[in-house]
Amino acid sequence: MWVSVRRYEGVPDPKKAGQVVRDTWIPIISKIPGFMAYYWVDAGNGVMVSTSVFKTKEGQEASNAKVKQWRMGNPAANAVLPNPPQITAGEVLAAEVQ
Repeated sequence: MWVSVRRYEGVPDPKKAGQVVRDTWIPIISKIPGFMAYYWVDAGNGVMVSTSVFKTKEGQEASNAKVKQWRMGNPAANAVLPNPPQITAGEVLAAEVQ
């Protein structure tokens, strides 16, 4: 498995951001080959964190390329996520899922 974690800071309205992500980003990311899961988390104080899980490195890398296109090409996304994310990505070396 491969994971990409994106940290967004300066989010003015977390609930609105969640709605935009749910309505416009999840339909895109979920179609990337190897997609397994996506989580959008309100970390408080204008910080949002997303975690994307893929079966392959190629899927994880594609998600990072597509998220930039989505954010810049979608005025609603750009408004609720005014700053580019800090991205941490890599291979999962240990996991437990129940």
